[in-house]
Amino acid sequence: MRTLDDLLASGVAGRTVLVRTDLNVPLDGARITDDGRIRASLPTLRALTGAGARVVVTAHLGRPKGAPDPEYSLAPVAARLGELLGTQVAAATDIVGDSARAAVAGLSDGAVALLENVRFDPRETSKDATERGALADELAALVGAGGAFVSDGFGVVHRVQASVVDIAERLPGYAGTLVLTELSTLRRLSETPDRPYAVVLGGSKVSDKLAVIDALLPKVDTLLVGGGMCFTFLAALGHPVGSSLLEPDMVDVCARLLKAAGDTIGLPRDVVIADKFAADANTRTVAAEDISDGWMGLDIGPQTVRDFAGALAGSATVFWNGPMGVFELAPFAAGTRGVAETIAGSDAFSVVGGGDSAAAVRLLGLPEDGFSHISTGGGASLEFLEGKSLPGIAVLET
Repeated sequence: MRTLDDLLASGVAGRTVLVRTDLNVPLDGARITDDGRIRASLPTLRALTGAGARVVVTAHLGRPKGAPDPEYSLAPVAARLGELLGTQVAAATDIVGDSARAAVAGLSDGAVALLENVRFDPRETSKDATERGALADELAALVGAGGAFVSDGFGVVHRVQASVVDIAERLPGYAGTLVLTELSTLRRLSETPDRPYAVVLGGSKVSDKLAVIDALLPKVDTLLVGGGMCFTFLAALGHPVGSSLLEPDMVDVCARLLKAAGDTIGLPRDVVIADKFAADANTRTVAAEDISDGWMGLDIGPQTVRDFAGALAGSATVFWNGPMGVFELAPFAAGTRGVAETIAGSDAFSVVGGGDSAAAVRLLGLPEDGFSHISTGGGASLEFLEGKSLPGIAVLET
């Protein structure tokens, strides 16, 4: 697989380079509430601009329905990217139209243009390879002769999309700094983890994590389960879960996992329950087997935080994916905070598995440098650890 270093060694001054990044940041109106993914894109962009490349960035934001939608415009991202790079970023108002062509034509050496949200074009996510290919052809035409493509949006490399896979079949493709870092980290987790190796899984659904649980169980020493998904496991033990999130069709699966895992899987001993899903709900902390009808579990309890901290003590490798509760609401943030602080304060090689976990680190004001690596790709990370081929990586290896 060719890398950014290979591209730089070939000389990029005056050449136009298309970079697929992951700038899918959360917005509150036009205000970016977490710029972590923008910051993660900077090393590759700085390397290219510093070497004199004319950089064209393509990215997506949210899930627009294949048409322009002001709610998902990348304009705020362009402004923040410019601030972080210390230079103005030319923001196109379309993807491959007149505005994009003008923005690219106006680039000088070392300058950056950001195309509008690539998912505004329905061809980006089309199941039809011919449609995706047509968009990729137009993206390649923007770059012109002598151009290149750098894949640096790890959060989308598990998707077969025009700006991820098809474009790499039309331009010389290279793996960017972020993609290489993510792959190196995940290979360490899946192939050569230092032991003891502990995994902490949270989030809402067992079904979303079943494949990674199956893949990791034979490899880990401890697997701790919190978040909404823990209630399906508790139901598999015969415990009442009240109005907590429950996947009835996964109860038997959880029972199978618990039987096969023995003492490897750790579940909450206590939970914080509420009479409604709201910050002003009435709350109680109860034993995990004592959730009353009409009440829902929204966080792990303080004893469970201590239990999990004890289970993590002495671990040499920790992978954490998924919050322990509804951390966005203050009454239900303590579990996620407690587990995150334990991991951050340890000497383990620690990886935060992207998505909501990474958002929780920043929202709760935890030190990012307390973790060895914070992934930008939740879904891509999980699919890699499941052993799946990632199309956006496979195309760079051909």
